[in-house]
Formats: sequence, C-alpha cells, structure tokens
Amino acid sequence: MKTVLVIGSGFSGLSAATHIANGGLKVTVLEKNDSLGGRARIFREKGFMFDMGPSWYWMPDVFERYFNNFGKSASDYYNLVRLDPSYKVVFGSSDAIDIPANYELFKEMVETIEMGAGENLDKFLEQAAYKYDQGINNLVQKPSRSITEFINLKLLFDVIRMDIFMSYEKHIKKFFHHEKILRLMEFPILFLGAIAKNTPALYSLMNYADIKLGTWYPMGGMNKIIEGMVDLAKEKGVTFKTEQEVRKFEIEDKNIQTIHTQNASYSADMVVAAADYQHVDNKILTQQYQNYGEDYWNKKVFAPSAVIFYLGVNKKIKNLNHHNLFFDADFEAHVEEIYTNPEWPEKPLFYACAPSKTDPSVAPEGMENLFILIPVAAGLKETDHIITQYFNQVIERIEKYTGDKIKDHIIYKRSFTRKDFIKDYNSFKGNAYGLANTLRQTAILKPSIKNRKVNNLYYTGQLTVPGPGVPPSLISGEVVAREVIKDLVH
Repeated sequence: MKTVLVIGSGFSGLSAATHIANGGLKVTVLEKNDSLGGRARIFREKGFMFDMGPSWYWMPDVFERYFNNFGKSASDYYNLVRLDPSYKVVFGSSDAIDIPANYELFKEMVETIEMGAGENLDKFLEQAAYKYDQGINNLVQKPSRSITEFINLKLLFDVIRMDIFMSYEKHIKKFFHHEKILRLMEFPILFLGAIAKNTPALYSLMNYADIKLGTWYPMGGMNKIIEGMVDLAKEKGVTFKTEQEVRKFEIEDKNIQTIHTQNASYSADMVVAAADYQHVDNKILTQQYQNYGEDYWNKKVFAPSAVIFYLGVNKKIKNLNHHNLFFDADFEAHVEEIYTNPEWPEKPLFYACAPSKTDPSVAPEGMENLFILIPVAAGLKETDHIITQYFNQVIERIEKYTGDKIKDHIIYKRSFTRKDFIKDYNSFKGNAYGLANTLRQTAILKPSIKNRKVNNLYYTGQLTVPGPGVPPSLISGEVVAREVIKDLVH
C-alpha cells in the first residue's frame, strides 16, 4: 500500500487525509501542537470552553457534502442549530440592528433603511446565488494547476457572468446606496481579507451564503466539527501523531525521502503540507527546492492578523447576541489601517462572540463566554501596552452599548496575538486567514498546490486554492486529495 504523510491537522489537513485514505492509501497526520484541529483547537479554563479560532458556521451545504462523500451526514457527529437573529450589527451606542434569519424579514429591514432596497436585494441575491452555485460547485473544485482547466466556452462565459473582473465595491453600489446596507454587505470582505474595491465581485457569493443559507452553530462549539472529522478519519484508517513539528526534509532525486520532526523520522511516497505554505516552502525546504522565494511572499497581499481576547465573565451580559459586529467607528479608516497604510488602528471595528447565549455547555451556569476579535494588519509588532490599550477600548465600547458592567466581572482572561499565530501555526507575518481574495490572487494566480521542483510534495490550506475560510479549506483538502490519488493510484 502506498503511503502519504499529511503535515497539519486543521480543516484542510483532515479533509485531505480522509479523502486520500478513502482512496485506498495509508495516511499518517503529523501535528505540531499537542492537540488536533489547527486554528480550530479548544482550551478549557475555570469551567469555560473556548474555541480558539473559527466561530462562524456558514455554507452548511459544504460541510454536509464533505460528510456525504463518505456516506455520512454532519448530524452523525454534531447537532447543528440555525441562529436567529443571525447576528447583531452595532453602529453606535444606541443604534444596532439584529439581522433576522428569515429572508422576508431581512428584506423588510433593508427596505426601511433605503427605499427600493428590498427589490434590489432580490436582484442582487439572484446573481449571488448563481455565483455561489457555479463558484462552489465548479470553479473552486479545480486544482488550478493550468490555465487549460478553465478553457471551455461555458466556463469562460461563467467567469464573465460571475463578474470576476469587476470590483465588489462597484458591483454592490449598483444595487445599494445607504451606508448601513453597504457595511452589512461588505463585512465578510473586511474580515476575510481585502478591500472591497480590490475584491472581485464574484465574492458576493458570500452574501448569498450569509443571507439565504444562514448562520449556524454546532452545539458544543466549532471544535465539534474537528472531533467529527477526526473520528471519521480514524474510521478510514488515518493515524495521528501530535507534538511532531516537522523540521527538515531529506530530498534525493527530486523526491522527499525522509521527514524529520523534533523527535522522530518518517518516510512516505507522498507528502501533503497542510501547514503554513510559506513556512514549508521557505523554512523547511532549502532554496533549490522552493516553489517561491522570499520576495514573492513579501509582495503578496495578506488577510489581516488579529488581536483576540478570550474572556470568562461571572454573569450574563445584557443586549448581546451570539455574534456581534461592532461597526461603531469609522469603517473606511480601519480598512485603510489594515490594507493601505498598515498601522495599529486608532479606533478599530471588532467582533464579539458570546456562544454561551446559545450553548450552555461552554460556560458555567449564569456566566458568559466572550470571544473578542480585532482585525489588524499582518506583520505589526505588538507590546503588552498596546494589547492592554485595545482591551480597555473594546470593553468600554461593549459596556457603553450594552449598558452593562463587564470589566469588573471578568474572572478569566487570555489574549492571542500576531506572535501567537507565528508560534502556534508558523503563520507568515502572523496572518490569521491566509491570502486576501484579490483578483491577482485568485485561482491559477494563487500559490500552486504542487511543488514544481519536488515530485512528491503537495500543498493545501488557506494560502492556496480556493482560499481562506473553513469551507474553502475543506474543499482545498479534497482538491489536493484527488491529485494525490491520481498520482499514486491511477
């Protein structure tokens, strides 16, 4: 039986490993940290359970299709509930909107903000639905190893119809004008990695996912998905080894012969790097075998890094939903401070998640689990003083909006910043999400899934196709698995 080694146990690594094992190959996963899941790990303190990374469950069809690939369903592994309201958007201390899960109610809401917006929303989402269908079921399924994958008349027509060459900003302003609606529509773009004017209008498919497919939550936390994927992988014969940080490859005749970690050595017919692409390419491989040099990576546009706070609060907090977006500051200024002139933001937008509003298992009874994320430019150097300043600022703004005292009731606090993304995930410049979804970083313009100088090395995850986010990472693993199976089996 041919053997495959997968480096990293995040969503893309688990997806790749399970699909490859299902194809009849023997798979071992090496994980750097002491627990599985990559950015979707958990930790427990003082009765609280914190998801460390992803907290939004969008595109439920992608998760369902993943499990269906193996004759399973997501419901075999976790209980999924739809959130209603989907989330809250705070525009000011006395100005907030709860986003309804029901589409007709959502339409009524935008119509009250801007006359005619309801009818325009139908038109906007009709186009977005087409992009979602073709994008998720066709474009993102391609390995993007050659332009020839995209050369057929229907696909070329689809690429034009999906507004690949129009900016998201220009596209959305054809339908809406009120600033609040524009902010509602743009938030997935800000948090997933680019300026609206530099993002292809194709990504309005995210609005379809948000508004029509809804915001969901797996009871027990996002790590329940990881638990389910690990259980399924083990059913397929995948072996897992933790605390195995890969340090070195021994290469002969353009093939990796031996993989060395800090305390063991392994060999395999094929290696799939689901760890940070740049780290593997520039830090583990010697220069003669690198796909891309240091200059290449420095010129790429990266999605934001993040300052995260995990808080245990010894009481319930009023006026917060499960998901809360604080847009009570200058949107354009923060966008510029992330992408145009990278610097620490003066008054950042931020996201606050209180999963204990939905799930009593993540906090002791009568208490609140609070996760706060501030997107910031990748590569900024932080100090304890800077992090403390931002903590005080966001807590004050939450207190001002909720009318509730929080700071004096915090019984557990932990921060996670750029240096932690680098330490835990070898993340380039401490980015949190991968490459920004710009036109010049789409499809075949993303880093290749195949190493061109090493015959038995593939890459998967958020720095290659199809891009950042949990559903794309699941797809990325599947795409790479097909190529590996094609190489080793057929």
